[in-house]
Amino acid sequence: MARRGNNEGSIYKRQDGRWAAAVSLPRRKRRTLYGKTRQDVARKLNEALRDREASLPVVSERQTVEHFLTHWLKTAEPTIRRTTFVRYEEYMRLHAIPVIGHIRLPRLTPQHLQDLYTKKLAEGLSPTSVRHLHTVLHRAFKQALRWNLVIRNVSEAVDPPRRASTEHQALTPEEVRRFLEAAREDRLEALYVLAVTSGMRRGELLGLHWRDVSLDQGTLQVRYTLQQGGFLGEPKTAKSRRQIDLAPLAVEALQRHRIHQLKDQYEAGPQWPDTDFVFTNALGNYVDPNNLRHRSFGPLLRRAGLPSIRFHDLRHTAATLLLGLDTRPKVVQELLGHSQIAVTMDVYSHVLPTMQREAMIGLDKLLRG
Repeated sequence: MARRGNNEGSIYKRQDGRWAAAVSLPRRKRRTLYGKTRQDVARKLNEALRDREASLPVVSERQTVEHFLTHWLKTAEPTIRRTTFVRYEEYMRLHAIPVIGHIRLPRLTPQHLQDLYTKKLAEGLSPTSVRHLHTVLHRAFKQALRWNLVIRNVSEAVDPPRRASTEHQALTPEEVRRFLEAAREDRLEALYVLAVTSGMRRGELLGLHWRDVSLDQGTLQVRYTLQQGGFLGEPKTAKSRRQIDLAPLAVEALQRHRIHQLKDQYEAGPQWPDTDFVFTNALGNYVDPNNLRHRSFGPLLRRAGLPSIRFHDLRHTAATLLLGLDTRPKVVQELLGHSQIAVTMDVYSHVLPTMQREAMIGLDKLLRG
């Protein structure tokens, strides 16, 4: 190889037997590249010089994907919701890092990510979850590109699996009556009545405070959402901060619930925490979402002789019942706190054909006199 000029880098052999090359970067910075042979270092040096001439970042080969993703999560935590961070951390720790964490960040290729997605699908992870994994990785590597750690975002050259269609399970009116009858003796009866009459999200129900409830006026204000770990956060969207008019059935359930809760508080004395939560556990603390699912909601479904459904399906039940009563979609959108009516129409499009048939029958009767 011909002798290089100034600022073109130099190749030399270290005392430990490795070959190295130093290349000058803008702003008086230098980077050292290493290899087992002179040819390896010469190739890396040529690539670095090419990237420098093209005004591309000359990346470090030492940092692994695991090191980068761990650092990125720490920097992203203050900028995202707590629940979002927990989900991001789980995707990285459980799925991405075990498979691609050992790879040097600059050497990560689209094929590595495509193989990761194929492996996760084969392990039984749903297509929707793999798409979420892809979304998180895309955001992470986009930041790596901004930090000049890589020369491109490799996730942009990968095709994630198609999103699986979500099947919303809604209880029928008869099933809702059985469900509420089974909940009659449950200490969280009012929570379930609210869920199937207001369509509130689980976090919104568990984060509800008494100061935001007016039993006299029959209304409540959604201001908070309880996140995993007991953190109180903002509602999902600006539209999620809303007032809800309560069904008389819900007002009556809340009145009974308030009486029972005041009795528990009196018996507990000073040890009852001053949280103002509408729904608490037996000790007056917040209700853990996982405990709600496994210790209350699941057994309640079994007592009612109903199939296993998600708690979120109670929200779908409320919307489906209301739309079946010819409630205007705009009203349902405001009740659910959807950001746009298009979301409501898309999620509950399966209800619309029946509504259209009934509307046509009504129009026909009107025009026939």
